[in-house]
Amino acid sequence: MKSERGWAGIICCFLLFIVVCLSLTMKVQGAFRASGNPELGLLFFILPGAAASFMSARHRVIRPLLGAMLAAPLCLVVMRLFFVSQRSLWQELAWLLSAVFWCALGALCFLFISSLLESKSK
Repeated sequence: MKSERGWAGIICCFLLFIVVCLSLTMKVQGAFRASGNPELGLLFFILPGAAASFMSARHRVIRPLLGAMLAAPLCLVVMRLFFVSQRSLWQELAWLLSAVFWCALGALCFLFISSLLESKSK
């Protein structure tokens, strides 16, 4: 049962990372250009990390990070093959590595908030 829950965290982060990446790549990206901050959408990558940390029983930071690291190459291939990009390969790679960072930060934020709630309940 424990190993199934661990895989659930990895799969959850993998799928949510791809969904956020594709949604930012397709149409939502233009909405952030009007505000003057096109990379503001990277903050959405906190959500897959927090959700995967919730789904994981143990290793609440490692499993979301692993799911994001597995999804990043797939997102890079999809972005390069199916979407016309104005950025170079290195810029897209840096953007995806930033997304992996924000995903891990989301897992850390969830872990921090859950530990605060546990300490208050004791």
